[in-house]
Amino acid sequence: MSASVILLISVCVYLAIGVPVAFALGLSTVTALAISGNFPMLVLLKETFTGVDSFPLMAVPFFILAAELMSGGSLTEVLLKFAGQFVGHKRGGLGYTNVVSLTFFSGISGSALADAAGPGSMLIRMMDKAGYSRAYAAALTASTAIVGPIIPPSIIMIIYALADDNVSVGALFVAGVIPGIVIAVAMCGVNWYVSKKRNYKGDGEMPSWTDIVSTTWKALPAILLPVIILGGMRAGWFTPTEASVVAVFYALLCGKYIYRTLAWGAVPDILWRSALLTASVLIIIGMSASFAWVLTIEGVPQQMANWISGQNLSIWTFLIVLNIFLLIFGIFIEPLPGVMVLVPILAPVAAKLGVEPIHFAMIVIYNLTLGMITPPVGGLLFVTSNVSRVPMSDLTRELKPFLWAHGAVLVVLTFVPALSTWLPHFWGFK
Repeated sequence: MSASVILLISVCVYLAIGVPVAFALGLSTVTALAISGNFPMLVLLKETFTGVDSFPLMAVPFFILAAELMSGGSLTEVLLKFAGQFVGHKRGGLGYTNVVSLTFFSGISGSALADAAGPGSMLIRMMDKAGYSRAYAAALTASTAIVGPIIPPSIIMIIYALADDNVSVGALFVAGVIPGIVIAVAMCGVNWYVSKKRNYKGDGEMPSWTDIVSTTWKALPAILLPVIILGGMRAGWFTPTEASVVAVFYALLCGKYIYRTLAWGAVPDILWRSALLTASVLIIIGMSASFAWVLTIEGVPQQMANWISGQNLSIWTFLIVLNIFLLIFGIFIEPLPGVMVLVPILAPVAAKLGVEPIHFAMIVIYNLTLGMITPPVGGLLFVTSNVSRVPMSDLTRELKPFLWAHGAVLVVLTFVPALSTWLPHFWGFK
């Protein structure tokens, strides 16, 4: 029995018995190496270290730290007030505030889980007090938090660029802007429909223009962070990795000296939380790298590419099959290991069929991220259920219209490549 077959069987067994994904990948690699006897056990250590020994990967802890610093500097309250002034007075206004606030916060955190656990929990409480169904508020928050890995900066995009040499971090960051906005609009559409059906009223009246200008001025420093990141990379002032360091210093400046809400005493706790989150991400990346190495050395990507090429599939047929496969795969595997394992296998196949690399990347990232809100394993559902104290059964029942909306966006994203490719090409990324 080949090492790749042992690898795939063992990882399914480990996941089935409840082993965490990162350790399931590592243990299955050990199992494949031990049983096949084709490679030394040292491969696990070597490839795990190689997987995290990357200069672009240094952006991950810095972006995580920047998001924690901005949150510690009362960024959440500022963005909530900024978003609410435009949509809070409309029917379903707090629902719109939820979507707009999380979309803005996505431009800072790069993590769906961080968005749901941080500003998301606060928005759920606000909607509950205003008379919204708590289960609906939780479902809206989980569905909108999906924007986190799509809107730049995105941790998943950094990992994807490491797995596929045909795309750069900067190109993926820019490519996520339009799809992220389209997803947010779709969530607003569902909120409009549900709010009209259930008569969720707005919150007061639209503030005066004086108040709007004042609130916008206060929120401007926070809103400028993603603009500085993308603009600086486009202008050639810094690389994506250097941009993450700039983001940390900018977040520190905003929290301590502009908003004056970040206390020095809170910094050690922020550093500790950032270190824990970074460690969990790097463990997944390292284990995924060793897992992917076995598949690659066994020739699985080449065999799959040759097999699919032999089926004479058109680009569109391939993309339809790809979406179905990724949606099923994403139910059971988290996005980060999914990217590390699948991209080295599927990206060469897509390139051979003529699929634009940036377009393919956005399809993969969106599909795997959707797995975070699809039962039974969706990690984002468990986080949202925990912070909102809504039973999982009630949460999943309210998810149905949002899943239909995400499905519609996925279809559009798949069959309209320009949504992903136009802006990167316009900005000069190839």
